[in-house]
Amino acid sequence: MTAPAPAISFENLTLGYDRHPAVHHVTGDIAPGTLLAIVGSNGAGKSTLLKALVGELKPLSGRIDFHGHDKRDIAYLPQVVEIDRSFPISVFDCVAMGLWREIGASGGLDRACVARVGDALAAVHLTGLAGRPVGALSGGQFQRVLFARLLLQDAKIILLDEPFRAVDAKTIVDLIGLIEQWHAEERTVVAVLHDIDLVGRYFPQTLLLAREVLAWGDTTAVLTPVNLDISRQFNEGYDEHAGICDHDEARETA
Repeated sequence: MTAPAPAISFENLTLGYDRHPAVHHVTGDIAPGTLLAIVGSNGAGKSTLLKALVGELKPLSGRIDFHGHDKRDIAYLPQVVEIDRSFPISVFDCVAMGLWREIGASGGLDRACVARVGDALAAVHLTGLAGRPVGALSGGQFQRVLFARLLLQDAKIILLDEPFRAVDAKTIVDLIGLIEQWHAEERTVVAVLHDIDLVGRYFPQTLLLAREVLAWGDTTAVLTPVNLDISRQFNEGYDEHAGICDHDEARETA
């Protein structure tokens, strides 16, 4: 039997700012239906890689191939610290934004859509808070709202950047349940995480970054003491003013 096409492929991908690399020379495939954690020390390029996947950052070199998927197939949850919670919007309206691609910016919500928003709120245990301003929510409640919005996007590829940062243990358990549900539905889920124990329990595949790939594959094979020690050494020697990436130039002149 022919193997299915990857959901996402990286081909010698280098990302950065002013040619100073944040991630460089990444090559590999993410199979459809994969539940993948991206881990690494601070400054390793984890969030940068997700931003490239959603088109917020263009490659310096190399490419990303989505194998026929388009923007409608991708849902993205940035870090909470990047989201302005001061905007006066209700929990209901924030969750309903997950239907935007389906109904359009000027489309109204019919009874079916209202019911779907209610179902999404119930799935994250926020029934009864639909009218509350999002600015009045706790960190855990707000993260549940964002997951409810992702549910309504019904995307084939789901990208999560530190989805459990600053939330309580009960919320983590509930949101992990939703991620496992997406995995069971054969959606492709890629999550940037810092909790290695959590990765080991719930994520079958792991990509360990230190501005380049240290290891990528089965989680048990990636999160070895040796690999984690190398990752920690990267953090100790991290230089935010790293030099221009010259791997390609070195090859050309060799």
